[in-house]
Amino acid sequence: MPELTIRDALREALREELLADPKVFLMGEDIGAYGGSYAVTKGFLEEFGPERIRDTPISELAIVGAGIGAAMAGLRPMVELMTINFSLLAIDQIINSASKIHYMSGGQIKVPLVIRMASGAGSQLGAQHSHSLEGWYAHVPGLKVVCPSNPYDAKGLLKTAFRDDNPVIFIEHTAIYSLKGEVPEGEYFVPFGEANILRPGADVTIVGYSGSVHQSMRAAALLAEQDEIEAEVIDMRTLRPLDIDTVIESVKKTGRAVVVEDDWRFGGFAGEIVSLIQEMAFDYLDAPIARVAGADVPMPYSRALEMAALPSEPQIAEAVRRMM
Repeated sequence: MPELTIRDALREALREELLADPKVFLMGEDIGAYGGSYAVTKGFLEEFGPERIRDTPISELAIVGAGIGAAMAGLRPMVELMTINFSLLAIDQIINSASKIHYMSGGQIKVPLVIRMASGAGSQLGAQHSHSLEGWYAHVPGLKVVCPSNPYDAKGLLKTAFRDDNPVIFIEHTAIYSLKGEVPEGEYFVPFGEANILRPGADVTIVGYSGSVHQSMRAAALLAEQDEIEAEVIDMRTLRPLDIDTVIESVKKTGRAVVVEDDWRFGGFAGEIVSLIQEMAFDYLDAPIARVAGADVPMPYSRALEMAALPSEPQIAEAVRRMM
């Protein structure tokens, strides 16, 4: 099976969708001649032409608004926003229009729109380019929120996003675009709302998504090597729909849970997962549920401070040791 980076897996998914459906087109800042901020659409302008690969002005509000209109008219657009921080400039279109039109029209109008954006820290991009606001969008009914952590899921989830009739917020972690992994040749789909157990274990459940999956896997390896603690690691893949059933079944087996995310701890999405575990598996818990999250500060530019502001595998391992 060939190995691809996440960047190349995303490119393969986009290319397959452009070839499969003439109603699919891409729109965003510098996605044409430049090839996209993270080179995901490199070469597409030459292959598919300016009618389907559209460079836009620097106006997130206008880009998303145009995408919503095109989707309502029967096309299947993908709009690319450079970072999740900049998506805040389009928040009215995303939350007051894209997420609500199907409901407010009594189901008469669909908005099959994919909004891709980059998220997360670890690349020294500064406070205005490095945050993890996935939980903000997962809070909104009417949106689907996807957070892949590896190349296989990146391709399969993006193809599923294109076939969905609802607006999908597709969030890619900037620090793992070059991560390699096996990707099957040809078409396949990864369904929304199905978490993935990456590492089986019997002593504690560690839950992560996007970049935090990798800290969680390294922490699990550390715990096994140093403490003979076998952690079960779950990659949520999508925050909405959320596959809480897989988490609950795991916690019933292990009796302990740690939820990890890059986002700020206060009000972060980890709190939602912790609440659901508390509501659905309280009688099975042998210790309070723990959270390991980013520091409550704007993301520093300094490499050393940026790393200190993110959750790390020693922090996760220590959270597990405290509950054993």
